[in-house]
Amino acid sequence: FKPDPVPDEYLKKILEAARWAMSGANGQPWEFIVVKDSETRSKIEAARSEAQQLTIAMEGIRVPEMRQPRYRKMETIIPKAMTSAPVIIIACGDPRTAQASVLSRLNDRRWVVDENMANACQIIHLAVAACGLGSQWVTIDRYCEELMKPILGVPPIIRLFSMIPIGYPAYKAKMAYRRELKEIVHDGKYDMSKYRSHEEVQEFIRN
Repeated sequence: FKPDPVPDEYLKKILEAARWAMSGANGQPWEFIVVKDSETRSKIEAARSEAQQLTIAMEGIRVPEMRQPRYRKMETIIPKAMTSAPVIIIACGDPRTAQASVLSRLNDRRWVVDENMANACQIIHLAVAACGLGSQWVTIDRYCEELMKPILGVPPIIRLFSMIPIGYPAYKAKMAYRRELKEIVHDGKYDMSKYRSHEEVQEFIRN
């Protein structure tokens, strides 16, 4: 990201859009921590880097061609997205809001909240793009979450869902790859001619 600050009016529009996301039974589990302070961003980056060491260790058990590209040589350099972005939005979710849904869905309360949080985060990314800014989707695993909570003063019951660094892009991103529409759309019922074998899925991942 470029170091240019993100206008407050853009942030307000982005968060206002997220506020109107869909959620099961209108549970609205989301809350957002907006981080601008450089010292806090550095602490978040340090927590993320520490958590990434576990990811690196786990990726090491895969054959190299099945690892994510940046882990294939196991000498990865973690991009400093958190310290280069002038703003980070931390999307938090309150699992207690799952009680708004019907009881049959509460067998997996976290899944209910995750679905709702995904809606809000997707809207944030779309709103960011509409403002002419760039963003990155950064998931927060459980270990990283526990490292970050003390930094941000987050209560134990509240979950950290994702980090969204925001700013003006410092480079032009490559065109993203997506499967062709004809490969993923089925007319009326599942078209088994489009069904991919396990081997085909693995080949897709390798490529």
